[in-house]
Amino acid sequence: MDQQKNDSRVVGPLANEEIRAEKVQVIDADGVNHGVVERRVALTMAKDAGLDLVLLADSGSFGVPVTKIMDIGKELYNRKKKQAEAKKHQKVILIKEIRIRPKIGEHDFQTKLTQGVRFLEDGNKLKVTLVFRGREAVNRNDQGRELFDKIGKTFEEHGVLERIIEEKELRADSAWSKVFFMKKK
Repeated sequence: MDQQKNDSRVVGPLANEEIRAEKVQVIDADGVNHGVVERRVALTMAKDAGLDLVLLADSGSFGVPVTKIMDIGKELYNRKKKQAEAKKHQKVILIKEIRIRPKIGEHDFQTKLTQGVRFLEDGNKLKVTLVFRGREAVNRNDQGRELFDKIGKTFEEHGVLERIIEEKELRADSAWSKVFFMKKK
């Protein structure tokens, strides 16, 4: 039962009057369990301590919601800091896509693949999609194989063929895609 705060992207738990259960299990700021009490009594305990009543779990061991008396602002701040720290350490891998039609001009083909090689060298994955329209789909196996062979030759000309790994191949009705990525040196 989390809800989104308007001014922040951190999702926070229900607190104070947002808790609708008539009886709740209360844990105070020191970690002492006060058992099951009425919500209004729990709210009074929280206000007397100058803190908030925060919902921890919808249903505890007694079958009632578990709440804790704590400073919700401090809790949200700590969650936001943890998210920021986790975001610092994650590595983002983008999949860049190049879409090619069977009747593409030679210069356009070379330009797109040169850009694709640049994507690969930057550490991104490259998805090459051959798009077939109308009657082009009739010969897509032959044309597709020829175009992917041509793509392999272009990778070889740029000197990256031996470091490229084909990850997966997808075939749909009007498209044929392959995802490539570069091996670590």
